[in-house]
Amino acid sequence: MKSPIGMDALRWRALLWLILAISIAVTCASQFIGNFPLQTNLLALLPSTERNPVAEEAVNHLADAAGNRAVFLIGHSSDETAFSAAREFAAQLRESGGFRHVLADVPALEPQQITGLYLQHRFNLLSDADRAQLIGHETNLAERLQNKLYAPFRFGLTLSPADDPFGLTDNWLASLPLKNLNLEPENGLLVNRHADKTWVFVTAELPGSAYNGDIQSRVADIVKTAETRLGQRYPDTELLRTGTVFYADAARASAEDEVDRIATVSLVGMLLLLYLVFRSIRPLALGLLSVGFGIGAAVAVTIAVYGEIHLITLVFGASLIGEAIDYAIQYFAAHLGAGKKWDAMAGLRRISPGLTVALVTSLLGYGALSLAPFPALSQIALFALIGLTSAWLSVFLLLPALLTRPNTRDPETAVALPRKILLKWQDNVTPRMCLILAIILVALAIPGWLQLKSNDDVHLLVARAPGLVAQEQQIRDIIGFGNTSQFFLIEGATPDDVLRNEEKLSARLDSLILKGGISTYQGISAFVPSRERQDENRALWAERVFTDEAGLTALLSDAGLRDEVAAAQIAAFRASANDRLTIEEWLQAPISTPFRHLWLGRTTHGYAAIVLPQGIRDMQQLRAATADLHSVTLVDKVGSVTALFHEYRQWSALWLLCAMVLIYAVLCIRYRWQQAAIILLPTVLAMTLALSLFGYLHIALTLFNMMGLMLVLGVGINYAIFLREGGVHAAATLAGVLLSAGTTLLSFGMLAFSSMPALSSFGLTLLIGVGISAMLAPMLLSFDVKLDKKALS
Repeated sequence: MKSPIGMDALRWRALLWLILAISIAVTCASQFIGNFPLQTNLLALLPSTERNPVAEEAVNHLADAAGNRAVFLIGHSSDETAFSAAREFAAQLRESGGFRHVLADVPALEPQQITGLYLQHRFNLLSDADRAQLIGHETNLAERLQNKLYAPFRFGLTLSPADDPFGLTDNWLASLPLKNLNLEPENGLLVNRHADKTWVFVTAELPGSAYNGDIQSRVADIVKTAETRLGQRYPDTELLRTGTVFYADAARASAEDEVDRIATVSLVGMLLLLYLVFRSIRPLALGLLSVGFGIGAAVAVTIAVYGEIHLITLVFGASLIGEAIDYAIQYFAAHLGAGKKWDAMAGLRRISPGLTVALVTSLLGYGALSLAPFPALSQIALFALIGLTSAWLSVFLLLPALLTRPNTRDPETAVALPRKILLKWQDNVTPRMCLILAIILVALAIPGWLQLKSNDDVHLLVARAPGLVAQEQQIRDIIGFGNTSQFFLIEGATPDDVLRNEEKLSARLDSLILKGGISTYQGISAFVPSRERQDENRALWAERVFTDEAGLTALLSDAGLRDEVAAAQIAAFRASANDRLTIEEWLQAPISTPFRHLWLGRTTHGYAAIVLPQGIRDMQQLRAATADLHSVTLVDKVGSVTALFHEYRQWSALWLLCAMVLIYAVLCIRYRWQQAAIILLPTVLAMTLALSLFGYLHIALTLFNMMGLMLVLGVGINYAIFLREGGVHAAATLAGVLLSAGTTLLSFGMLAFSSMPALSSFGLTLLIGVGISAMLAPMLLSFDVKLDKKALS
């Protein structure tokens, strides 16, 4: 019978656990008030890959510019139907109140909005072709004047002969890259005809971040309702959509489904296994309390540290259930094996060394995972570290107080099968046989290793919804939706330095276009030349047009223009001597609206802008063409992360080796060096065979597989530790090991079927590695002198 002092100690422990549990519950509740801080942004998963922090800022800037809007195309074989359907669709979006701004009808182009900006600065502006002709003395002003006067039906942006008698400014205006999409204004809409259909462009600006869960849900509902009405009103109308908000919503919905599925299967499977072994409701309830405490603490701490929890962490957390209950299972197994001799504290003291060593090895595995330079993996590692530690703490604080009575089930019957397995193992499996088996397994693994291939593609992080990807590709094919994943970052001490550096880049890109390296590009210097370029242009105007004012007056007069025209031209040229077009002036003009995302403005290093190349056919050619340009950086986020994946996948082999040495050192503290090696052997063989299976099955090896192997090392070794600590109670311990392996494999097995490639790689590696570790764990019993065969009999 428990002494009063002993019972008081158990109650105080349980009270401490209860206080911690209430604190966790209150913390989680306060974190979830208003909006669950679930992060669905893919960029949040990625590490900083650029050496230049401004480049990382530019990546986020472009992501925000493209991410906070939704793009739609409404298509029909009939022009009128497409026009009417697009207008009604836009009206429904507008009336829903779910968007900040919806654009379908576009106002007619007001030429003066563009010409007005450039008219006052016209003597500082020249197109590249006119500039080359003026420099080479190849231009004939009289001929230009005649073309201007007698070709009145010119299309596009033009000035009057009085303002631009030689058409030089007209040519500048014609050179402006105003059309960045394959759309034409028609009937007040932006239209493209493609594949026997008329497509109408509609865009909507979100009221906030595309990664806000409430906005995602609301936008999805609004678009679904509008699409349904569209189909009812205009049959055979096709609606295409793209935008970050749709991808984020699909990822969130998929993650929620996976969390529900993995958590449900893990919990139900875990409870069934617990009941089959222990035939009691109490272990089920206590197991749930232990796991719930661990998962709750992990969620609370993760959100407290990061301010959010990523969906990939949430899905992984659901699979952690099977591992978090391992510590409680070993206590339940000890309770089962002790029978009527059960003493709660004595049982805890007996298993505590094994539980502690197992926790430390698991923490080392997840600690190694936290060293990876990926926010996603670091967050997963923190979640697991807190979750497992808290579940372990529950065993020490709560379970002894609630499991004081002996198990009513006959321990002989309960562990009959594990006892039979152990006796058979001892009778038939010798140390020599184990060593031969290890050699055979390694020999079988070698051909698999030789067939291993790798894949470092960044898209392994998250799988995008195939339906949305197909729609985005259709939209790109129809309207030429631009590239934002590769771009040039141009920096300078002043805005004008940025423009001057961009002009140097533009010269290289123009040459690359002629070679077929890219199709085109977007940059601000096409709209705002640098001051140096404007000064050069003005000098050409002065030398080629205004150097002979009398001759200019006579030329214009002979062509039939009034003398006032020449006088006005000369006066305007003189008056604008100190006027230069600036980036600030351009940014305030309506013409800049579609292109403002190209200007980053002030940064920590000065000022910066972005140039977007389109139709890239050869990245190496692009790099080579601009390699020697200072203050110009080619940013390729996808390529950079892929290269980092490759680098760290190679380094991960060394990390794994170091982790093995560290865990072996920890084992040597508790056991002799020979026993430590034997305990480690099954897990090392499991990792060896897992890698081999990837080769045989032609599964590409990724960084996430290597990270998974680190977890196999930290988790798989627990089974050997538990068996080593079981001693004369090895039969009950083996029952616990088999049960622990079952719950862990159930959880991680579900993770292997995740739609997220990164988590799927984790899960598959853990499923194979942990499964083999559990099967090979009894090997140590062939070497271990602690196992008492008489006690088993």
